[in-house]
Amino acid sequence: MLKEFQEFISRGNVMDLAVGVIIGAAFGKIVDSLVNDIIMPIIGALFGGLDFNNYYLPLSSAVNAPTLAAAKAQGAVFAYGSFITVVLNFIILAFIIFLMVKMVNNLRRRLEGEKPAPAPSAPPADVALLTEIRDLLAKK
Repeated sequence: MLKEFQEFISRGNVMDLAVGVIIGAAFGKIVDSLVNDIIMPIIGALFGGLDFNNYYLPLSSAVNAPTLAAAKAQGAVFAYGSFITVVLNFIILAFIIFLMVKMVNNLRRRLEGEKPAPAPSAPPADVALLTEIRDLLAKK
């Protein structure tokens, strides 16, 4: 069983997947920072200057805190601002991945287009003979 596991781990696809997951996690942090530190403050300024992450609806009459963290400590809240931030984060990440896949596909198409087309193979002997007969009959 240990040997099978070693063979599984040593395959190229598994290692490529592991590298992809690690790069993806790091890239996710970059996008998360972009959303939380750059985009959401601008959107928050448009909605009254508040931190968009702190938008919530209290689900209890005991909740009256100005920030989401303090409100969660007081009771149940519906944190729609955090949810919208995460959804926006996902949309940006999905769009960037779409652009990357599109770029790779375009590069593949260009590389395949630059390859010389294979020379057509000679037709079989019987087809060549019939073509020659057809051409001779067409001349008469």
